[in-house]
Amino acid sequence: MTQNMTRAIQSNRPAARPAKPHWFRHIRNNPGLYLMVVPGIIYFVVFRYVPLLGSAIAFQDYNIFKGITDSNWVGFKWFEQMYTFPNFKRLLVNTLIISFYQLIFAFPAPIILACMMNELSRTRMKQWMQTILYLPHFLSWTIIFALVYSLLSSQSGLLNHYLTQWGGTEIHFLQEPGYFRTIVISTGMWKEMGWGTIIYLAALAGVNPSLYEAATVDGAGRWKQFLHITAPELIPATMILLLLKIGHILDIGFEQIYVFLTPATYSVGDVIDTYAYRAGLLNGQYSFATAIGLFKSIVGFLMLVIANRISKATTGQGLY
Repeated sequence: MTQNMTRAIQSNRPAARPAKPHWFRHIRNNPGLYLMVVPGIIYFVVFRYVPLLGSAIAFQDYNIFKGITDSNWVGFKWFEQMYTFPNFKRLLVNTLIISFYQLIFAFPAPIILACMMNELSRTRMKQWMQTILYLPHFLSWTIIFALVYSLLSSQSGLLNHYLTQWGGTEIHFLQEPGYFRTIVISTGMWKEMGWGTIIYLAALAGVNPSLYEAATVDGAGRWKQFLHITAPELIPATMILLLLKIGHILDIGFEQIYVFLTPATYSVGDVIDTYAYRAGLLNGQYSFATAIGLFKSIVGFLMLVIANRISKATTGQGLY
């Protein structure tokens, strides 16, 4: 009888509502945090994801008057034209060489600078150094080219002025192919090295000071403290930024190359980005330029996936 009454009571109870998902409860409990994320989401949707639809013109003979919907589809015509372009090999080699130089010389520079600044004991001096080193990041490449021109120009450059005074001959630094890559890499390091230290300094700021104190008590010097405490703390941030850099291996900075590039330095400085600019905007070959951009994106994505798997297998660090 008791069992029958229990069944009757349970049958008269309203059905239990399904539990809300965990993410929904988290949003309801933290509305302010998610409200702050909304502008970022809108930015990526409008400026990152919606423009992806325009990649379709890489497979069309795009006409700006007909638009994407009415332009004729031509398949892989523009990709075939890109691969058969006589100077495509030169463009690809120049891009990879400059990107490789940036990876070898420019990428470690912020890490070294951050470690050096971390050793400064005077807070006041450290703040002044950070401010001075961050300033070049806020200068446009046009201003930086003007500074470099005033220093290296063969007509009014300061360096050539002293060379001629000391009995030497003028050197056309900005017109000589042999100096182009050195100038590009050096100016890029000078401009972005200070700004790049922000992430590494933030990683070092999270190190527990008691680790250094314990290492000092155990007799470890500054070098051993760096090897066993500082360097391991930098590995996660370094690997993530390295993977992102590898994913952009064909994106070496259009503005930087373009302001320094001259017809005399095309053989070593003309890269995929500068050629896509001339073909797409100056010559009106929008489909061809889009095909080049899509090719770069696919290569970058594949390089990122491969590098991430290698990193996960070797160091245990990765993007996902």
